[in-house]
Amino acid sequence: MSGNPKGKVGTKGKKQIHEENKSTLKFYTRVILGASTLYTAANLLFSDTSFWTWFFLLFALVVYVGSYRSMSAMAKPAFADDGTLLDSGIDLNMEQGMAEHLKDVILLTAIVQVLSTLSSYFWYLWLLAPARALHLLWVNLLGPWFSAESSAPPEEVLEKKQRRQERRHMKRF
Repeated sequence: MSGNPKGKVGTKGKKQIHEENKSTLKFYTRVILGASTLYTAANLLFSDTSFWTWFFLLFALVVYVGSYRSMSAMAKPAFADDGTLLDSGIDLNMEQGMAEHLKDVILLTAIVQVLSTLSSYFWYLWLLAPARALHLLWVNLLGPWFSAESSAPPEEVLEKKQRRQERRHMKRF
């Protein structure tokens, strides 16, 4: 096991983040092109193309373009006039970041698109994306907001009240 002797998590440099972002974007470009090409070829060659075939292709392309453009905007590097890297952009491979969700959407769309060459009913699996979004919204925002105690006094105030009541009680006796 090779680790940092002080137990700290290693950090990435700007150049490493920039290179990893480029390779991540290249990988997702290949996923998008591969799934779309397979879907289009399979539907043109082996089945009757209908309105829904083209609708789902357009839907997938809109999802791909929106997700990919968001990721590339997040990872946009900034260079100085002399060409040195000033800022690498956001690390697309960071866990629990927005880029992670965008990558999941691209992968879900690609998997559904490829599976839909077997049956168009596989498009229903895409409903997992809004279900996941609602789950994240509930867990991270709505759930804690609804379950938070409304204007509950801090523990320190409760302790002071209890001491005051004990003193009053002691004075009575």
